[in-house]
Amino acid sequence: MEKMMHETACEDSCAGSEADIRTVKSRLVTESTAADLADLFKALGDPTRVKIIHALHQCELCVHDLTVVLDMGQSAVSHQLRFLRNLRIVKRRKAGKTVYYSLDDDHVAQIFILTLEHLRHK
Repeated sequence: MEKMMHETACEDSCAGSEADIRTVKSRLVTESTAADLADLFKALGDPTRVKIIHALHQCELCVHDLTVVLDMGQSAVSHQLRFLRNLRIVKRRKAGKTVYYSLDDDHVAQIFILTLEHLRHK
């Protein structure tokens, strides 16, 4: 713990960097945007939701398809899809009595793929 403090703390004589702190502060995201962004990353904090997003990145699927792919019950899958839909990560399309899910937009796919690439990067 002591070593970590030394790695993240400035020296006592530090007068700050040459960055324009006022400009940085004025461009900082709002509290609301920060909360929304944190919620997006919370969605990626659950392995089941990550698998759903990865499956939907490949193609549009109905709830039944997702239950088979994930080897989970329909109730559990539906619960996760509702969570993801509320965050606008996935969207649904009805065709008769069947509901199909897909990623909400290309930005979701980009975030997911970039994050996956970051994890695989060594």
